[in-house]
Amino acid sequence: MPPRPAAQSFRDLVVWQKAHEFVLAVYRLTESFPDREKFGLSHQLRRAAVSIPANIAEGFGKRSQAEKARFLNIAEGSLEECRYYLILTQDLGYGQAEPLMSTLEEASRLLNAYARAILASGS
Repeated sequence: MPPRPAAQSFRDLVVWQKAHEFVLAVYRLTESFPDREKFGLSHQLRRAAVSIPANIAEGFGKRSQAEKARFLNIAEGSLEECRYYLILTQDLGYGQAEPLMSTLEEASRLLNAYARAILASGS
């Protein structure tokens, strides 16, 4: 298989696409949360989820390896935060979090691979 062309935009990154897919799924899931969670768990989960692709996008635009890596590290932290919120969602009985957990796991693998590639490239 020929190598993939270099990404021209963050939207070309498979890791960003998967993270964006996760955000859309989080919004759909949290729509069914109880009203009392509007400014609680729903808000926190959405904020953390949005932070993942947002930081991937912001890191894409940085010139230095260190800056790119810093934003990817922030995205990784937000991803772990989401992992906990999905566990809490499931334990509180607010919805079926397992399908989202699968998407999150895939995003995590892609993000880790992308971060390793950035660090290894020296750019």
